[in-house]
Formats: sequence, structure tokens, C-alpha cells
Amino acid sequence: MTIAEALGHGAEILSAAVIPDPAREANSLLQFAIARDRAYIIAHPEYQLTEDEAELFRNALARRAAREPFQRIVSRQEFYGLDFIVTPDVLIPRPETELIVERATELLPSLASTRFLEIGIGSGCISVAILKHCSKATAVAVDISEPAIEVARQNAAMHRVGDRLEILLSDVYKDVPAEKFDLIVSNPPYVPISEYAHLQPEVRDHDPKVAVTDGSTGLTIIERIVAGAPGYLLPRGRLLMEIGYGQHDQVKALFDTEHWTSAAFLHDLQGIPRTIDAEAA
Repeated sequence: MTIAEALGHGAEILSAAVIPDPAREANSLLQFAIARDRAYIIAHPEYQLTEDEAELFRNALARRAAREPFQRIVSRQEFYGLDFIVTPDVLIPRPETELIVERATELLPSLASTRFLEIGIGSGCISVAILKHCSKATAVAVDISEPAIEVARQNAAMHRVGDRLEILLSDVYKDVPAEKFDLIVSNPPYVPISEYAHLQPEVRDHDPKVAVTDGSTGLTIIERIVAGAPGYLLPRGRLLMEIGYGQHDQVKALFDTEHWTSAAFLHDLQGIPRTIDAEAA
């Protein structure tokens, strides 16, 4: 089939599967299948797909129609202007998480040693993006998942920041080295288990459950991160942490005046309080 025929067929398949914006998704899957960019597809509607390209495209369409995320099919996701490897072992990076990176890159140059800690590194998108944009920064990052750590190491190596990033296996602070940091960042599992079954299939069936929910109220890991943070932060150090929809009041209440001088929220593009920015005493 030609590019024009493939696009029409793909949009039809995805539309029947009730995939939003089926024409755009079909175009993206075709770019992946033939290893060409959007400009090529627009300019060459008559191009005949090879048998291998057609088979790869049909397979990708079937997977997407079954609600497998596009990022899982292509094993890549763009985040903060960088390309990241994603596997079934890690959460797919989301645009709202870029708030953490944006704020961290603003803060680090003014902090004492530009050294930070990440709790739950996952794909490595947060730490790698910060290190890529702050050339003097160094970091320690931990995760409870060994397969996730391997993905993070691949991404750190790909973006040439591995020499400034130490990645360790740890359940929150359990095996974090005894040192003080300027900054702690985290995108913890915050979806309550009561809401897990109602998530979109792309998330519920394809993101690692341990990275999505704490198996409880959605606040248990957040509570542990906040409670332990003062022991790992330098005076006036900062904690940047993503939270879930509707959790801001409960999270704000975790920051007492003995250990924290301020706690404010950064809002995402929908105006939702998405990231807590707290300063240690």
C-alpha cells in the first residue's frame, strides 16, 4: 500500500477503536513504521511501503487499537525537549512532570552545591533533564525497581550525564547515603487504589502499577518523602514533588513550621495544583 492508503486505513482502524485524533495517531505510527518524518509523509503520498514496513504498521495499528500507548509501541517519549527510552518497567513521562524540571533548573544555580536527590527515578527523565540543563549539578537517585534503574542508566548514558548521576536501589530513603542535598525531587505513586480500576486503559494496563499507586490512599509514599526530607536537606533546601488531583490540602498539611519555612504549589496548564515547592528551615 501507499502512504496515502496507509494513512486512510490507519485512521479508519483507530477511529473504530475510539482512539482520539485517529488521523494524527495513524500518521505518527506510519512515521515509526517507515522510519521517516512527517514532512516526508506529506511530500510522498505515492510511496509504496515495503512488506516489512506494511507489516510493522499493521502490527502497530493493532496494538494502538487495543489501547496500548503510542510510547510503548515505539519505546520512546519526548520530555523537556529530550528523547527517552521507555519500557513496560517505567512510567511514561508526562508533560505536567516538566514543572519539576523547570523549577529545579531555576533554583539550582542559586543553591549552595547544586547537588540533588531524586526519590523514584523511573525512566530517569527528571534527573537526566535537570542534569542536562544544569551542567554543574550532580545527583543521587533511587528506585525500588531494579528494571527501572536499568532504564534510567540507559537514558543517563544516552544523554551523557551518567558520570554525574549515582543511581541506587532503595525504598524511599532506606539506602540513601547519609548526606545533605540542596534539593529533593520526586514524582511518587499518588493514585489512590480506590481509583486505580477507573484509570484509562493506557495507564492502568500498561504503566507499572508500583509507579502509579501506593496501593492505599495515594498519600503514603508522599507522607514518607515529606517526613524524611528534613534529614536530607541543607538549610533552605527545597523539596519539589508532584501530587495528584485534589490532594493539595492534605499534602499542604504535612508541612509543619518546625521543619519548613514555606510550602506553595505550582499549577499545571489546567490550573491544577500539581507540584509542591517547599523550603526547609
